[in-house]
Amino acid sequence: LDPYSQLGRCMAKFLRAYAALLKRQAYFNRTAYLPCPFTKAQNRSQSELVIFWQDQKKLVLYEHYLGKEKLDNVDDKYRGRTSFDGDNWTLRLHNVQIKDTGSYDCFIQEKTSKGSVILQQTDTELSVTANFSEPEIESVPNITRNSGINLTCWSKQGYPKPIKMYFWITNSTNEHDEDMQISQDNVTELFSISVSLSMPFPDDVFNVTALCVLETASAKIVSRPYYIGKPASQDYLLHQELHANLLAQHSLLMGKPSKKQNKPQPPHLASSSADPASSDWKPLNPYPNGSQLNCCSKA
Repeated sequence: LDPYSQLGRCMAKFLRAYAALLKRQAYFNRTAYLPCPFTKAQNRSQSELVIFWQDQKKLVLYEHYLGKEKLDNVDDKYRGRTSFDGDNWTLRLHNVQIKDTGSYDCFIQEKTSKGSVILQQTDTELSVTANFSEPEIESVPNITRNSGINLTCWSKQGYPKPIKMYFWITNSTNEHDEDMQISQDNVTELFSISVSLSMPFPDDVFNVTALCVLETASAKIVSRPYYIGKPASQDYLLHQELHANLLAQHSLLMGKPSKKQNKPQPPHLASSSADPASSDWKPLNPYPNGSQLNCCSKA
């Protein structure tokens, strides 16, 4: 029976109801393993058998004909992408892509004098996945507001399509996913997802921690914590400036030199700035020429 003939295809459909169904998963750009476990392997040699795999479109991936690889019927899209593990009766499909998702059939035939006889069929359902990158939080640039939380989070190159992505903020019980966007690459068919957040700072809170959560059908992926401090208000900045000025005036009153340059003083007053606590300090003589007023002498 020629498996590529119309009758062979009809026979394959009939046998599908009795075929063993297996499920396998492979990662994007890695290797998929399509098993074809032969229950009568101990009584047969591969040199006596014809073993081949075909996809759901009936395109042949690989053919092992009487102990040797045969490429005559292999489709171009699979050439150079397969290798046969004869010890485990398994076909390796390399460089797996998202478009390789689907059903694959393995047929084992025996050559007889009356033609080919299908001994076994194995059906394998292959699913392909790609792990999303770890969600990454960034602050949004060019924000004109002086306060508030303005963030974006993204993750890329994953499959299948993610369920949702959202922000979680400390001191808040809500999931923030108001601006979520999902896109798909036309070539690789991988998904990318992003979400943005813009909200005022919670009242009476001066710092918060943000987390970005990506939910897929099989997992939750959480970003690293992102710490945000509340920007100082205009009143707070004015208060800080006033406080600094008061400290500067207090330093001058206490006799500490100011950072500003002092005006020059007359020579006889130059020592007045000396520290009274210093051992070199002496009272100023109000009569530098040695003269004194005698308030009590008579003419």
